Amino acid sequence: MTSTVPARRLRIGIGGIGIESSTFCPHRSTTDDFRQTRGQELLDRYTWTRPDSDLADVVEWVPLLHATSLPGGPVEAESYLVLKDELVTCIREAGPLDGMVYDIHGAMSVIGLTDAEGDLTDAVRAALDAHGTRPLLSAAMDLHGNVSRRFADPCDLLTAHRLAPHEDAWDTRERAARNLVRCLREGTRPHRAWVQVPVLLPGEKTSTRLEPAKSLYASLADIERKDGILDAAMWVGYAWADEPRCKAAIVVTGDDARLAAGEAEQLARRFWDARRDFVFVGPTGSAEECIEKAVASDKRPFLISDSGDNPTAGGAGDLAYMLGKLLADDAIRTGRVTAVHPGITDPVAVARCFEAGVGAEVTLSVGGKVDAGHGGPYELTGTVTALQRATEQKDRAEGGAYDRGVDMAAVRVGGLTVVLVERRKPFHTLADFMGPAEGGLGVDPRTYDLVVVKIGYLEPELHDMAADWLLALTPGGVDQDLLRLGHHRVERPLYPFDDDAYAHGPGPDLTATLL
Repeated sequence: MTSTVPARRLRIGIGGIGIESSTFCPHRSTTDDFRQTRGQELLDRYTWTRPDSDLADVVEWVPLLHATSLPGGPVEAESYLVLKDELVTCIREAGPLDGMVYDIHGAMSVIGLTDAEGDLTDAVRAALDAHGTRPLLSAAMDLHGNVSRRFADPCDLLTAHRLAPHEDAWDTRERAARNLVRCLREGTRPHRAWVQVPVLLPGEKTSTRLEPAKSLYASLADIERKDGILDAAMWVGYAWADEPRCKAAIVVTGDDARLAAGEAEQLARRFWDARRDFVFVGPTGSAEECIEKAVASDKRPFLISDSGDNPTAGGAGDLAYMLGKLLADDAIRTGRVTAVHPGITDPVAVARCFEAGVGAEVTLSVGGKVDAGHGGPYELTGTVTALQRATEQKDRAEGGAYDRGVDMAAVRVGGLTVVLVERRKPFHTLADFMGPAEGGLGVDPRTYDLVVVKIGYLEPELHDMAADWLLALTPGGVDQDLLRLGHHRVERPLYPFDDDAYAHGPGPDLTATLL
């Protein structure tokens, strides 16, 4: 195709709102949970917007609003409207744009809405089109996002992460940007072949460290190398929201509509046929079983995931369920085995520890204030061993997870050190445990026998640290046992909720829709 490179630089906006929200979590997300960037600070998030990038002479990047949050409960309606209205206003005030990089997650739930990204994208599309043109909208998403028809229609380009854990998160954003620039320079508006697959699985069963996800995601690069194909993307969906849009999805983008549709349908069929082959990324057990095996093992440190209350999947992060199970073990309680359990969110307990000071004995009512459905608060008496004040560490996690810094307190009971946090926080890296050199918590997980983290599959640093690991199937807002959560609004039939729905016959209709 003949290039239609404009004489001027392209004007491309960048913005979006990103969070994944468990509708089974009683936590509520507000604007205070979002890290909001504007202006140069927004552009500084990306490498390809820099003056030394090869795109600098081609594109004028226009910062809009970007807001990203640690996963949590649904977003309060008022907070959503504040962010949505600012983003839309920024787009309108930016003047005519050639396109927009739409940096989102894809699994945001908002109180009162059933398709938050659909609602947001309708508004974004209208604002982009307000100047009388139809700029291209290129979405960069998490593979745990949801892709409804309502959401996909206004987007001209869609792509998603191809690794879980998401070690390619920044690659995804750059791919979305470069695909957009390519289409604008070539003057093309590709076809999108969209298919939803009636499967909904937790991320811990769809990690790309294992088959079949490993091969399915690896095949995306092969698909997009074909003439006439620009991009291939696959979403496993977000399992902890009870909404009709929640299911797997495929989008293949390209100039060749027939080829894109054929590739999307083949990939959807492969995903469907493999649905029963997805297994947990590691060995599992109840909390008691995992603790018993870890205590008896000679592998150190032995990591256990408290998966049901994982704040980085949308859990409240304040359940003391695992705390009670750890202190019920005689070896840990008496100190024959050491353990560290970080990340129970309880601002009142943290404040009490700061009042008492290091070395003081405290009696605390820990956790269970937000999510009181699994045992409630736990009464804990122990010694404050370390305190850390919040730091202004704003962008700690690959992928842009929000963490403005939190007050933290370490309390020791027998062989167990419990790390309490003022607000929800992930513990994915050694730095999360240790803190800064001056005034940090100084908890080194490598020196403990057991490390019990509120997480699902292990992020890379923890994965490398673990001598052994178990995934504890604990209760909470992101319970891995989907069947006990009580979904009632998802579209049925849906695997694994309706395992035998297609036992007889050809299976679901996986015909691609061209958008």
